[in-house]
Amino acid sequence: MRFEKKVSMVTGAGSGIGRATALRLAAEGAQVVVFDHQREAAEETARLIKDGGGMARVVAGDVRSSDDLREAVSLAVETYGGLDFLVNSAGVVTMHGLDDLTEAEWDWVVDVNLKGQFLAAKHAAPAIAARGGGAIVNLSTIEAMVVVASGPHCQPHYNASKGGVAMLTKALAHELGPKHIRVNAVAPGPVATTFSGADYTAPEVRQFLAQRMIIARAAEPEEIASVIAFLLSDDARFITGVQIPVDGGWLVH
Repeated sequence: MRFEKKVSMVTGAGSGIGRATALRLAAEGAQVVVFDHQREAAEETARLIKDGGGMARVVAGDVRSSDDLREAVSLAVETYGGLDFLVNSAGVVTMHGLDDLTEAEWDWVVDVNLKGQFLAAKHAAPAIAARGGGAIVNLSTIEAMVVVASGPHCQPHYNASKGGVAMLTKALAHELGPKHIRVNAVAPGPVATTFSGADYTAPEVRQFLAQRMIIARAAEPEEIASVIAFLLSDDARFITGVQIPVDGGWLVH
């Protein structure tokens, strides 16, 4: 119960890593504001939290919208008395390389993945500071540091957006440090979710992972959530401004 009486807002909490994180934080005592652009998915996460004896409220919103993010922060303050943590988990990708990548795709991916984290932090930070401080964790990826090619091409817009997250994390750590807010990032490798559309049970995908990784499998979302929970907790009270890979050894070679 590391997070008893703590309040957390998790974006992208309707599925994947975001849902696993919301469930993990609630299981350790946090009251969770579940933020996702898909209301039904967010409500399912909240139901799972409540079925486990936790507390959750839902905001269906877009991380590109300041109004939606203000609503979520206000809900946390009005319902639970404040806000201690923010997890920026919302993210998108399209599987197009440079030749087929449209300007609209670029704008969408960069706005959700990078601008969305900036806006969420901007609106959450004053509420976190008002509680005496807390922590923010941003979701990045190993593709912020290396190119992972899908066949003959990679996803330049996704790489660029997540590379920006790494530096945004450092900048926010500097800006928010005097307010006693730590800011870190988690950079997962392959994770067994529907995010990229990959089938991690397919033999060719398993073979690809085995050739590249030390721990030759995709992570479960809960394994990423456990590191996020660590970074939010007092166990990580001397850590800020870093990006931690959780990648099964992908970056070793």
